[in-house]
This record gives sequence, C-alpha cells and structure tokens, in this order.
Amino acid sequence: MSWRVIVRTEGRVRRTRHASLEEALRALEDAARAAERGPGRDAVDLRVRRFEPGELVAARIELSGPRHPLPSVRAGVDVRGDRRATAWRGRLARASVEVPDGESPYRALRRALGAAR
Repeated sequence: MSWRVIVRTEGRVRRTRHASLEEALRALEDAARAAERGPGRDAVDLRVRRFEPGELVAARIELSGPRHPLPSVRAGVDVRGDRRATAWRGRLARASVEVPDGESPYRALRRALGAAR
C-alpha cells in the first residue's frame, strides 16, 4: 500500500510517498508545523470584499491513499494565513474535522482516520 502526501505552499507543490498511514501522518504533521512557523499572510482587499488572514489558506497539506488512482482516504490540514491549522476530510466536499478543546488538529485528524496513537 502506498500513501501520498502533497504539500502546496506559495505556488509550489511537493509530493512524497510513504509505506504506511502512520509514516504519512508524521510527514503531514511535520510539513504543517513548518508552515505554521513560516510567514503568515496579510489581508487581501479586493475593494468589493476583504479577505482576512484567517480566511486565506497559506499552505495545504493533503493525504491520500492507500489505493491509486482512486484512493479511499482523502484528508489533510490547511494552515491559514494567521498560522492556525485546521484539519479536514473529503475531496471535493471537504468537511472539517471536529477538534475538541485541548486536542491538536493533527491528533483530531489521526482520530478521524482511525490512526490515533
């Protein structure tokens, strides 16, 4: 089985393959935490609408697998312009993963995927 992690940030795309879900989740968390430490995004004013940093996605880290080309799992983490990470599941219709108080979005994603440690 092969898991893919795709990191999209600042117009660049980086793809990696991993043998296990745990290894892929570790790579996803490492990439997202690096994006959280990076520069945030400024608000974007289009005159008709203003987008605040929390509404902008600075980095998207996607996880898919184990099958290819139609993976059964699609999930990931968006790092917003205010450096806040949010976990999600799904491909076209993304659904936010609920993050209880005191839990990180990475742990919540692991729980949602059944890979909690």
